[in-house]
Amino acid sequence: MNLLRRALLASIGAMIGWKPSSAKETSPDSREETTTQTAADGSSVTPRHVLCFLGKDRDLSPLSDAASQAIRDFASGFSVDEDYSQAEPDDRMSQSFAVCRDRVEADAWSPADEDAVANHQSVLYVLGPSMPQAETVKVSMLALRLVERLIGAGAVAVKGESAGIAHGLDRWSELIRQGAEALKAADPLAQQRIGRLAFAKRPLSVPGYLESVGFHLVGLPEVYVPETAGSERQIVAIMDAVADEIAQRGIEPTLRDRRASLSFDSTYEPDEFKFNPYGIVRLPK
Repeated sequence: MNLLRRALLASIGAMIGWKPSSAKETSPDSREETTTQTAADGSSVTPRHVLCFLGKDRDLSPLSDAASQAIRDFASGFSVDEDYSQAEPDDRMSQSFAVCRDRVEADAWSPADEDAVANHQSVLYVLGPSMPQAETVKVSMLALRLVERLIGAGAVAVKGESAGIAHGLDRWSELIRQGAEALKAADPLAQQRIGRLAFAKRPLSVPGYLESVGFHLVGLPEVYVPETAGSERQIVAIMDAVADEIAQRGIEPTLRDRRASLSFDSTYEPDEFKFNPYGIVRLPK
């Protein structure tokens, strides 16, 4: 199946089952590697951004031209998708944005954002380049600048398809502001955190845990927190804290101190945008 088509289907709730094969998991107690079941060896998989922009007119050229200019100006490696972009409404968008909208940040989504999605008249998709781990933060900051450019050109709603996350325009504007400050300060940890907040989705539910999806877009493994660890907001705070610890201290100290394990079990196929080649940090129950 075409990768973009798979991403679009996944963003409105299509789920892929577990696909077993051999991989390694690190035990927090023994520090030994044990064989476990995994979706696939993700060593050759690199993440990429897929961005969805909704327009207010049945004319793609304002958004398409702005995206093309941004690609020439700073977003090298990105491209406008010609196959699924359309100068007409897509009746799946209200459901898709409802499923994907940010439910963590207060006031991240407003009735005006909901109306904009319901009344959109065109859809533009922009594909990012495949990202080596060392380039993920840099490219995610470029993706955020691309979002800024297309909002300025008239996009009325924006969704990151790679993790299935949609923010309202005010929230996107705040993330853009924070990203610009982090770039100006040349602060890579702040850039990574803002990229994660912008393009990752959390929390989602898997049996026994709440999970993140999309941390690979800034070069980090996903984080699974036991559903008994607290309220959803408390669990999201734990996810974010673990991600920050990995970014600041590295994976091994975080696993040790959190008594966590790193595995490569995944509900996603290696050729899906949501597949994380850097694994899953699973906190103990």
